[in-house]
Amino acid sequence: MEDQYQFILHHQVMEKTQDVDVAVSMVTQTQKHFPSLNACSYDKGFHSPDNQTDLAKHLDQVVLPKKGKVSSAEKIKTRTGEYRKARRQHSAVESAINALEQHGLDRCPDHGIGGFKRYVALSVLARNLQRIGAILTEKERAELRRKRRRVFHLSSSCVA
Repeated sequence: MEDQYQFILHHQVMEKTQDVDVAVSMVTQTQKHFPSLNACSYDKGFHSPDNQTDLAKHLDQVVLPKKGKVSSAEKIKTRTGEYRKARRQHSAVESAINALEQHGLDRCPDHGIGGFKRYVALSVLARNLQRIGAILTEKERAELRRKRRRVFHLSSSCVA
């Protein structure tokens, strides 16, 4: 689970479970630490009628696409701007998974399930730290650009 700033809020190594079994628990566990969580987007593997109703109790906006043929009422619901915006956010989660793999999680040198879980948690921590670094670097670059513009503006106004 990832927030709008691409920080990973919750992760889970799934052992002998399916996506559909963890959708509600993932939201409730994340809401314990981040009570302002009010929207979530999933892929089709998480859909079940029970998940649809249970998640609606916890969240204001639930994007949980249905497998198979979609009813006309669901088609109308999926055409709203809020639904589409939340659905587009889902690709960011896939991007986070790819980023974890690119930054070392593609191979786990630890042995056993305990070592694997530890390695995944450390990879999530490393990814969040890398994200903080990227935000700070962008702030520094923006400040440098502002200073350069200010110096250029002052020097051009002095010449004229």
